[in-house]
Amino acid sequence: MSQVKSSSKSDPNYKVIAENRRARFDYAIDDDVECGIILEGSEVKSLRNGGANIAESYAAVEDGELWLVNSYVAPYTQAKTFTHEERRRRKLLVSKKELSNLWNETQRKGMTLVPMVMYFNHRGMAKVKIGIAKGKKLHDKRETAAKRDWSRQKQRLLKDHG
Repeated sequence: MSQVKSSSKSDPNYKVIAENRRARFDYAIDDDVECGIILEGSEVKSLRNGGANIAESYAAVEDGELWLVNSYVAPYTQAKTFTHEERRRRKLLVSKKELSNLWNETQRKGMTLVPMVMYFNHRGMAKVKIGIAKGKKLHDKRETAAKRDWSRQKQRLLKDHG
């Protein structure tokens, strides 16, 4: 699992558009896949302005295609006649091998496909990072929060007394 890091000096085109911060809290993420996304012209302009939200969205494999469902892209105000739907289903682009792997994970193993981050890569192309995840129960969330709090407390102690 690789984190998407911003290095503005080396990649002038790289820009994070939207991030699902609750994904790591609500789900135990096993693996992630980088996907392309099919967008209309006004959607690209809106994303360049930073108007997107993927917090309530999910990905699904349907009829041999991968779809991003319930993602929000703000309307682009300068596009008067050729505007887009804000919450339409958007097709994600992956290889056939990755698509069959995602289908196996969701159908056979009961995993969920969670969008983690939407960004423009170094070439200026819109990408979505999808996490293959299993939902956490309430006690797992408490355990994660306790580990996070303990690591913060440990860092403070080491900083003060180390």
